[in-house]
Amino acid sequence: MNQQELKQAFLENRRVYGTLIASPSPKWAEHVAKIGVDFVFIDSEHMPLDPSARAWMCQCYKAMNIAPIVRIPYCNPYDAFFAIESGAVGIVSPYLETMDEVDALIGAVKYRPLKGKKLRDVLAGRVSLSEKESAYLRQYNNGNLLILNIESEFAVNNIDALLSRPEVDAVFIGPHDLSINMGIPDEYDNPLFERQIETVINACLRHKKGVANHYSGSLEKQLLWANKGMNVVLWNADSIRFTQALSEDFNKIKAELGETAAKKLKHLSI
Repeated sequence: MNQQELKQAFLENRRVYGTLIASPSPKWAEHVAKIGVDFVFIDSEHMPLDPSARAWMCQCYKAMNIAPIVRIPYCNPYDAFFAIESGAVGIVSPYLETMDEVDALIGAVKYRPLKGKKLRDVLAGRVSLSEKESAYLRQYNNGNLLILNIESEFAVNNIDALLSRPEVDAVFIGPHDLSINMGIPDEYDNPLFERQIETVINACLRHKKGVANHYSGSLEKQLLWANKGMNVVLWNADSIRFTQALSEDFNKIKAELGETAAKKLKHLSI
């Protein structure tokens, strides 16, 4: 999918599929193309990706019609602008909680290259753009996606306000950070955690936004949330799946050879 198709799918509540890709290997893209994803999630918050390597990944996947979405290191409009300039079709801002943060990111993702005082005045409603300016900026930023990473109770409680801006396209829930913020680390079966996920899903459906929960625990959970209305399936990560699969294989090999198997892996997260 390209960014326009992805955006339209969010608006129409059509399901799309993606996974987190950590490897910048040139050979890796060839294999990713075989798994049938619509987008890839490139994480530069937790992964030490060189800017040139990240840009290469974005340009490569975009050329393959797999939309590259980048999580920036901080909730910062300059990082958002740089990711878009590098080839990302959308950005995910980590640990976002306030309308001021949303508006700053809107400026970077939807109004570039407008900057400075005029941009601040436009975002605050003090200045209106001419039709000529508006048309230019719409074309310049055509299809750029703004995705909010919801990772705290404060953000969940403020979800309707955060989604009120038409420039916001989707939400990616960060289950690990959210569970820690709630004081129930990794308790993904806790009814309190489920209630927060449902709150975000329902809000996104009301506002016609895409919604995902980046999870690597069990397919059953992903299916549960999808059946509750989650229209973006963001499943696992290449590094996590690699660890899980090879750990299972080596445990079986060691057991057959009479050696002690490694401990079973707990939930892994990025």
